[in-house]
Amino acid sequence: MTPPTPTRDILIVEDDEAIATGLSLNLRLAGHNATIAPDGDAALTQLADKVYDLVLLDINLPRRNGLEVLGAMREADNVVPVIVLSARDGEYDKVAALRLGADDYVTKPFALAELLARIDAVLRRAQAVAAAAAPEEEPAEAADEVARFADVVVDNAQRTVTRGGEPVKLTHLEFELLWFFVRHPSQVFTRNRLLAQVWGQTAGSPRTIDNFVGQLRKRFEVDAERPKHFITVRGSGYRFDP
Repeated sequence: MTPPTPTRDILIVEDDEAIATGLSLNLRLAGHNATIAPDGDAALTQLADKVYDLVLLDINLPRRNGLEVLGAMREADNVVPVIVLSARDGEYDKVAALRLGADDYVTKPFALAELLARIDAVLRRAQAVAAAAAPEEEPAEAADEVARFADVVVDNAQRTVTRGGEPVKLTHLEFELLWFFVRHPSQVFTRNRLLAQVWGQTAGSPRTIDNFVGQLRKRFEVDAERPKHFITVRGSGYRFDP
């Protein structure tokens, strides 16, 4: 039985007052603290003033749209998990949101029970990442926390990545996927297996994995169109070759 998710501070960025109020009420009933930002500028102001555990971010916002808000957050190294909420179900917006560092994308109208389940899943993943990064009573051996391939060094203990000695910025899910790959070299994983292992989901869109692997290729392959490390295994999934 999965233990209940502890109380978290969640920012709802939504200009529709009825939707925002309804989400806030249900999140509070679920045991969380909920704050509402009615537009993109207000969201960035509140994010600068307080650390949140999760952001529910609408795309169609006044003053600054959700994608601009998400981009500004990641540029400022704010890696708080973000679930994008949007009435747009087009491929472009989903891909854009994921590439900017969104953790999930939910299309309106949505079932409240499904959204709450997705919120819990994202919060559990973030909690697991924080626990993995926390100091242990007995430090792990350095060899277990550092992996290398080509000119790339991945330090799990410090959660840093360098290429050719230069730091590479990754979202926390990009880092998790990279770390999973480098810890399991030469093994083939289906997209569903990667969703389960890295995202903590038993179901989801295969496009999520494709987009994240595409981002890793852009950052770490000499030629992203002819990858040597992040290999597509046709009909099966992906394999990492050091």
